Amino acid sequence: MDAVLELVRQSTVDKAREIIDLRASVLERDADRLLECAGKMAERFADGGRLMAFGNGGSSTDAQDLASLFLSPAGDARPLPAFGLTNDIAVITALCNDVGFDVVFARQIAAFGRAKDIAVGLSTSGDSTNLLRAFDEAARRGMFTVGIAGYNGGRMSELDSIDYLFVVPSPSVHRIQEAQTTMYHALWELTVELLAERPSHD
Repeated sequence: MDAVLELVRQSTVDKAREIIDLRASVLERDADRLLECAGKMAERFADGGRLMAFGNGGSSTDAQDLASLFLSPAGDARPLPAFGLTNDIAVITALCNDVGFDVVFARQIAAFGRAKDIAVGLSTSGDSTNLLRAFDEAARRGMFTVGIAGYNGGRMSELDSIDYLFVVPSPSVHRIQEAQTTMYHALWELTVELLAERPSHD
């Protein structure tokens, strides 16, 4: 039993060290770009823009979490209009059944997206066709686009329709999602802070 507990302890320590190192390397590489991206998001929100977040599987949950950060922030932060495009199961199943899974996000962006809005797509692989089509549709509508991917960025790294792509370089889907969560929380905090610093025109 002692040997088993030691293996579990060491595994936990190793995983904690791995995610700490990964977060540090992502911060070192992308800190300036995160700040730039947050500034552009703040400009869109100040102009009346809305955020639309999307992803598949665990990334769908992360997209919903991201939307909720903006829509229902803790403390005195200003709530901002944000939507998770997987929230309405009737819409999702209708599009999947009647049109196809590949357009489940692009169709919603085509219906609701405006030039002043923001599209944020999350993926561990970076290869999801429905995300690629959503980014292309968002770019056609003049939306500001942000991608958060893992591994080497996958096909998302080949798109011209993503304004800012942030990649978490890890072979572990668990570490990728943990680091992505930290990344979009930082992006939310920076955006809210920069928006609060803008002069009021009321």
